[in-house]
Amino acid sequence: MSRLSDATASALPASVARPGYDRHAVRTGVVHLGLGAFHKAHQAVTYEAALNSGDLRWGILGASLRSAGVRDQLAPQDNLYTVTAREGADERTQLIGALQGVLVAPEDPAALVAAMAAADTHLVTLTVTEKGYKLDPATGALLREDADLAADLASLDRPRTAPGLIVAALARRRAAGLDPFTTVSCDNLPHNGRRLRAAVLALAAHHDEHLRDWIDARGAFPETMVDRIVPATEATDTAALAARIGLTDHAMVKTEPFSQWVIEDRFVGERPDFGAFGAQLTGSVAPWEDAKLRLLNGAHSGIAYLGGLAGIEFVHQFVAIPSGRAFVEALWDESAETLSPPAGLDVPAYRTALMGRFANSALNHRTRQIAMDGSQKLPQRLLAPILARLERDQPVETLALAVAAWMRWQEARDDAGNGFKVDDPLAALTARHASLPADDAVGGLLSIDAIFPPRLAEHAAFRRLLTASLSALRAEGAQAVIDRHYG
Repeated sequence: MSRLSDATASALPASVARPGYDRHAVRTGVVHLGLGAFHKAHQAVTYEAALNSGDLRWGILGASLRSAGVRDQLAPQDNLYTVTAREGADERTQLIGALQGVLVAPEDPAALVAAMAAADTHLVTLTVTEKGYKLDPATGALLREDADLAADLASLDRPRTAPGLIVAALARRRAAGLDPFTTVSCDNLPHNGRRLRAAVLALAAHHDEHLRDWIDARGAFPETMVDRIVPATEATDTAALAARIGLTDHAMVKTEPFSQWVIEDRFVGERPDFGAFGAQLTGSVAPWEDAKLRLLNGAHSGIAYLGGLAGIEFVHQFVAIPSGRAFVEALWDESAETLSPPAGLDVPAYRTALMGRFANSALNHRTRQIAMDGSQKLPQRLLAPILARLERDQPVETLALAVAAWMRWQEARDDAGNGFKVDDPLAALTARHASLPADDAVGGLLSIDAIFPPRLAEHAAFRRLLTASLSALRAEGAQAVIDRHYG
């Protein structure tokens, strides 16, 4: 079967929405660091809408900060790919033409810096995950012992990190007499703009205090909240799409119909008319961000570890079990009380919508995918609401069970005895404690200050609750524990 490309796109069936603009007339206004499935299914769709409106300034240059895999998928397809939104039996596919090219940073960092420094580049956006910011989770300081960041601290001639690339590009723009671009984090992090700004300013100050002051005075790092479930694409997805559209798309992404992008209205220079294309511009992102992190993402983490331990492969299978659904509702009951919802957010309605999204069996969202990088995700998803509740002397049984399930996950063996790899930057550290007797395991894991703040690590009642939950998970298995508490 022929592969999707400029030459073959005309053969797509009429059911596939196509670009309504001349791709050759598009200018590259966005450089995106960390090109992956989420960006392709979320922010890129917004830029596609801008291009379709006739504003041709918002083509995207994507960049991989590690491997050439994404570039090698897209280059033979002239950087075209499809997004398929699935819900039940309904599938809607759109051809995305906004992506103009893909660079692989380790191959030619100078080319990427030059693209970011170009006069037409107005936005630099990121989806590099929590670990890509090179900040100590406990202190917010630069991780100077990180090998890639240490190289960028020594020289920015060949930047290796996202902050290094941004600082090098801003330095070049300043030298050329250009204004800074707006730098937009699109990662699921609390205060993501503030964190990114801190990393960039700290690295800039290390090299040039005047550059740091220029970025501080004239740059912009808006906060954002992004929300769309984007499961990993599997070979069966690619084959099914090819059978339906008559072309093979090795860069396809699958997602859900729902999409939300809340952006702090803080920019320098030009930007798309985000509000016209479905994004929400606001003066404060934090309340939206907290609701998403503590409800959607917090539940996802609980589902990932308890479901993964119980051998439940997909999110929709977990919430199809009455006790699984009851666990999620109980977790939401605890977390929801820690929120200060913004105007326009109806928490009960949001919960109902979330449960419907979790139950979407067309997505096949794997628990194992969500379980990755848990040490980076726990603080904002589960630990923040736990701290808030403990400060009010409120119970945290369900949230603590989710944390205990993460601790049990660090043993790298599910309840059936099947081994797996713990995919986490702190896996070697957590493994030292994971298989100890329950109280010692809990104490050792709580001592990791990159994950657990001292107020939690030193909270005796919380430690006892975790120990009891971990002991129960080991003795009974995750499914039995869920059934006993929530069945």
